[in-house]
Amino acid sequence: MASPIPQHDWLNELKQFQPTPRGAWEGVADADWNDWRWQLKNRVTSLDQLQQHIPNLTEAETEGARLADTKLAMAITPHFFNLIDVDDPECALRRQVIPAIDETFTASWEMSDPCGEDSHSPVPGLVHRYPDRVLFLVTDRCAAYCRYCTRSRMVSNATGYGFRPNFEQQLDYIREHPEVRDVLLSGGDPLLLSDGKLRLLLTKLREIPHVEFIRIGSRIPIFLPQRITPELCAMLKEFHPLFVSVHANHPRELTTEVRDGLARLADAGIPLGNQSVLLKGVNDDETVMKALLQKLLMCRVRPLYIYQCDLINGSAHLRTSVRRGLEIMETLRGHTTGYAVPQYVIDAPGGGGKVPVAPNYVLSHNADRVVIRNFEGKVFEYPEAPDGSPLHPRPASIEEPELV
Repeated sequence: MASPIPQHDWLNELKQFQPTPRGAWEGVADADWNDWRWQLKNRVTSLDQLQQHIPNLTEAETEGARLADTKLAMAITPHFFNLIDVDDPECALRRQVIPAIDETFTASWEMSDPCGEDSHSPVPGLVHRYPDRVLFLVTDRCAAYCRYCTRSRMVSNATGYGFRPNFEQQLDYIREHPEVRDVLLSGGDPLLLSDGKLRLLLTKLREIPHVEFIRIGSRIPIFLPQRITPELCAMLKEFHPLFVSVHANHPRELTTEVRDGLARLADAGIPLGNQSVLLKGVNDDETVMKALLQKLLMCRVRPLYIYQCDLINGSAHLRTSVRRGLEIMETLRGHTTGYAVPQYVIDAPGGGGKVPVAPNYVLSHNADRVVIRNFEGKVFEYPEAPDGSPLHPRPASIEEPELV
């Protein structure tokens, strides 16, 4: 038996940037392969196609793909498909995009709308859950479909949700609510809109005086980096301050093509953040998570959040424990740069919003002192000032120095 790879070697291996292989699409011309529209047209969307590329599908995958359109459609871009290990049923990328029969099993605590978005939707396609910001849903389509998708009730319309955005109605709501200063475009994936349609929407948002900045949430840079064209980046640059939040869960998703696409966004002055979902068999490992976060920084992407997997129907097989998430967070703080340490959050079931969850570094706290521990487990005391002023005020006899 071969000796296990030392952790530091495995970490360095995971952090290497590699080009995406062509695989079964080896004969495709470069002009086609690098065309995002070609990638969309040639996605793997059926069981027959899946079996052509992965002859040894498991029974769970076969049945899952057969039933996918009753819950959430299957679609995988050639770019992302070729990152899958076709010989490993437990491949971290394979688990994210290939349906499994487990998706048809619903635990008693799972929900179709775990974040309570529908109950916070004053007009169709708009969610106003936080005081100063709204979620603006623009489409129900994605380049590829994550099997743990929080919006699987509506995304791909497999369940007949019938999502029909009405941009003018959504925009009117924002115009009528001056407390809204932050708009997050999501869906589905906003970057599936054409440059022209996206420009028109961004222009109308920028015409609203109280909208201070705009965010775009997208997995397109990971699933379909060909979409991040110089023309798209030049157009987005016109609407600063504009932020883009991407979604990568495993370091092997960050290929040279993805890195270059993210670089084009960064060079256009767009701040980039990443939101990961903690997933069983995908990134619930300290070395994998650290490699992902450090590799994101090399792509000029700031890790923002690790989400505990939402309680979406049929996701139990992908969900790991909060305890495991906290253990992983313990391996980050102090062991890598602070820029690489995201916030671990649970989106409170039913619409409570993001709740930070962190290891307990405060051991005790009273009127006199705070007892804390550091990443090494060493204990320290910090003197408390209950009203925010020093515990021992300066005597009144001490004169203030003159300001020159």
